[in-house]
Amino acid sequence: MERADLVIGIDFGTDSVRAVVVNAADGREEATDVCDYPRWKQGLYCDPAVNQFRHHPLDYIESMEAAVKGALAKLPPGTGERVAGIGVDTTGSTPCAVDREGRPLALKEEFATNPNAMFVLWKDHTAVRETEEINYYARNWGGRDFTCYEGGIYSSEWFWAKIMHVYRHDPQVQRAAYSWLELCDWIPALLTGAEDVHAIKRSRCAAGHKAMWHPDWGGLPDEEFLVLLEPALRGLRVRLYQETYTMDQKAGGLSQEWARRLGLRPGIAVAVGGFDAHMGAVGGGITKATLVKIMGTSTCDIMVASPEEVGGKLIKGICGQVDGSVLPGMIGLEAGQSAYGDVYAWFREILSWPLKTLFKKNPRLDEKTKDLLIAEVREKIFSALTREAMELAVDENSLLALDWLNGRRTPDADQSVKGALAGLTLGTTPAGIFRALVEATAFGARAIVDRFIEEGIAIEQVIAMGGIAKKNPFVMQVTADVLKMPIKVVRSEQACALGAAIFAAAAAGLYPSVYEAQARMASDFSEAYIPNGEKAEIYDRLYKKYLLLGRFVEDRF
Repeated sequence: MERADLVIGIDFGTDSVRAVVVNAADGREEATDVCDYPRWKQGLYCDPAVNQFRHHPLDYIESMEAAVKGALAKLPPGTGERVAGIGVDTTGSTPCAVDREGRPLALKEEFATNPNAMFVLWKDHTAVRETEEINYYARNWGGRDFTCYEGGIYSSEWFWAKIMHVYRHDPQVQRAAYSWLELCDWIPALLTGAEDVHAIKRSRCAAGHKAMWHPDWGGLPDEEFLVLLEPALRGLRVRLYQETYTMDQKAGGLSQEWARRLGLRPGIAVAVGGFDAHMGAVGGGITKATLVKIMGTSTCDIMVASPEEVGGKLIKGICGQVDGSVLPGMIGLEAGQSAYGDVYAWFREILSWPLKTLFKKNPRLDEKTKDLLIAEVREKIFSALTREAMELAVDENSLLALDWLNGRRTPDADQSVKGALAGLTLGTTPAGIFRALVEATAFGARAIVDRFIEEGIAIEQVIAMGGIAKKNPFVMQVTADVLKMPIKVVRSEQACALGAAIFAAAAAGLYPSVYEAQARMASDFSEAYIPNGEKAEIYDRLYKKYLLLGRFVEDRF
């Protein structure tokens, strides 16, 4: 590693992209830069009222270039010559309609402002109706249930449901779409200069967890089944893919154009892409019997198990079991919660209503002063709520909340279910509501742990990463108390990008396998939260009430 001793991990999140330059010898993060998506930041192409969330491909292109160049600019001149490879992780399922060359339709003039021609973000829930149809026909069409390796329940957050919804609502996009690409497949294709959608290496991580791909039926679901779901899907299967690749494989070499734009050497390895949580789990040091929680606006929970441990089991109600979706040779298991930090953010917005309406209209202050004061107060709401909530006693007769404000991902995906608050009185305080919401998100995490254990998958340790894990000790302590398990927090601030860099090192041949790369490069831990036994017993009883509330709300609403 004398010359090419660095790798770059690029992490495409919901709001921004971050690039991390990593020393391949020991995983040291040499430089980082983050760039927000400009169009997304303006709220363009989204309609939260109908759960529509879209990203324009130019947001990815422009922000990626700025972030990589920004990270390299923090290092000595000529550092780009030392980079041996690039790894990419993205949100998912985040698909986009593309032409024969693999170019997103939104990059064409006639579709430049059409949200249906853009990337359909993971949190877009416009396809609830289509999901219901997929789940019905999967069990009743008379053939193989193609959802069986995806927990037995398909989600509106996933590949086929989103395509069906776009086709039904936009015939122009349907006619123009030659194929579809997940974001984690498009970025490596872009960087390597791919000009034929059929030559693009598709991620097994994305295909197995979100597109019902499995070797048992030779790849994607049967054409007959797809046409039964939606006649407009006829012919699409053969324009997609059959083979998939693990993330340690090389997607191709960096193109001349992108080498020039980023200040790197042409031809360096670009690894096959994957989802942020799966790569983040590797960056955080995932091993057998380890549950890795990526805790942000939502959560994604990742495990790996040997084929022998899983055997012939079909684990119910999770987001898939896929051979090689995390580490080659291991079965990757995915679960998660559709809202975690978003639950707290929703409550902050509720409390901020007077600021944005009444205070904003105050004629006695100039606009700049009002904006500064509003921003300052909003920034302090979380810390103030946390301080007060920490002082409240854990009481099994206290307020109870249900965390399904953005639907339920696992166990048993259902994006139509709703959140709830029970036990409100005239004495209920904002801090009391906030504490109940924190406890509810922890109960949702407990439901996932319980499902894995019920299905015979052992959990011996819990590892956490992401913004919440790093920034809110109160949330983490409540979660440890509810789970009745210690939680170790990954030290790296950019574990997903670090995971992408680990796969880049393997794809570039700096290590003989991703296992060796992970052993040398993965992050250690900054702290651990130990459960409080007395509180854990009370939370056991509260958790049973949470389950009862969930059943009531799901049945009645």
